[in-house]
Amino acid sequence: MSEEYEGVDLPEQISVRMEKREQLNKLGDAYPVSLPITHTIEATKAHYPGLEADIATGDVVGLAGRIMFLRNTGKLCFATLQSGTGERIQAMISLDKVGQEQLDLWKELVDLGDHVFVEGEVITSKRGELSVLASKWLMAAKTLRPMPNLHNDLGEEFRVRHRYLDLIVRDRAREVVKIRAQVMQSLRNTFANRAFMEIETPMLQVMHGGASARPFKTHSNAFDTELYLRIAPELFLKRAVVGGLERVFEINRNFRNEGADRTHSPEFAMLEAYEAYGDYHSMMDLTQELIQNAASDVLGTQLVTMEDGSENDLSGNWPRISMYESLSVAAGHQITPETPLADLKKLAGSLDIEIDHPLHGKYVEELWEHFVKPGLTAPTFVIDFPVDTSPLTRDHRSKSGVVEKWDLYIKGFEQATGYSELVDPVVQRERFVAQMELAASGDPEAMKLDEEFLKALEFGMPPSGGMGLGIDRLLMSLTGLGIRETILFPLVK
Repeated sequence: MSEEYEGVDLPEQISVRMEKREQLNKLGDAYPVSLPITHTIEATKAHYPGLEADIATGDVVGLAGRIMFLRNTGKLCFATLQSGTGERIQAMISLDKVGQEQLDLWKELVDLGDHVFVEGEVITSKRGELSVLASKWLMAAKTLRPMPNLHNDLGEEFRVRHRYLDLIVRDRAREVVKIRAQVMQSLRNTFANRAFMEIETPMLQVMHGGASARPFKTHSNAFDTELYLRIAPELFLKRAVVGGLERVFEINRNFRNEGADRTHSPEFAMLEAYEAYGDYHSMMDLTQELIQNAASDVLGTQLVTMEDGSENDLSGNWPRISMYESLSVAAGHQITPETPLADLKKLAGSLDIEIDHPLHGKYVEELWEHFVKPGLTAPTFVIDFPVDTSPLTRDHRSKSGVVEKWDLYIKGFEQATGYSELVDPVVQRERFVAQMELAASGDPEAMKLDEEFLKALEFGMPPSGGMGLGIDRLLMSLTGLGIRETILFPLVK
């Protein structure tokens, strides 16, 4: 049994409430299909700001909410009603307004957590609390389970497993959902201002691609074939660019059959965007604008206060550092695309870094994560990645052995990635063939050769820039919460 219900005999509590449900159904309906609601709690509070104590307005409202506090005393009962937004108002059930029978039924049948409707005059109590002095009440929805102890902090595990209760009792939970919705609107507004078009691409794919990751596999009875939940929308979005949709983006779900921790979830929300005649520089500009606009639009500032009280400064122009150059400085060794693999292996071995499928690029990236990543706190673009770990990215226009790729790090974790896209179908085929060789050697994350995608490229894709940004991680950057707190209903065992 959860600690939030410790000491509560749930079966007995449920049995008692079931009996009350039966009584309500005999009297009318414990779950009526509609109610004579005329006002919301939010609108009522907004209409009567700053009333003095013990005022009768003469105005009658009919509103509903969930009971978050309940006190029954003789001829007068008090209840605090809460709306879905968390706004609250007091309801007063008095003998002289509803009569003895309805007062008794209220005391007998109404419990903490019930949804109720009240109709009556808007007043302020002797203590100055805005209230509805009910002349009528109705059950809106009878709860059959008791609410968790509202005076105890809900543990994270309880919150993610019972998010519906978390939303009821904790203001911050509702606030994060609101922030997420506002962030999504801000992102779409920024794209609209840049003439990007939002499109949708398949979730189920005959061949997964667009990233290096392990897929989820399923079977289609209709087509009698194996299908994959997508790991990325990239290859289909690029098809759209080939088709002449020159500025496109998608916000949707990706699925990767991998680990779960504070920054990773098997199912996550992803934004990807592609711009014909852009490159990785323009994608850095776009990504910075998207995030800064989201902070300004939603939080009113680019100096964001995190959950632990620390600050995350998202303002200004973010630095752009070379992966190889920053690694060389931090490691105290000159490391370039020409550094022998044996030297990289030796350095990695001295640090107990193991690589399952040894490639020059994988060693470089792992060493970079060891030496450089921990020191990145301010938003930073890390640019110019090894070529052998970036099969969908164009070779650098002036530097050999690297590609025009960047990763954005905020508060020490990867937030987004972007490329100058590889649009040469001949080179792309060569890259896919190299990936197939890695797969044959046992690399489970290697990409497959996608003939349909290559066929599309052979019809000509203009030079383009592309970027991908994790929505859940963006919320982490704006709130300081872990990924399970930024996802409304995260996957739990």
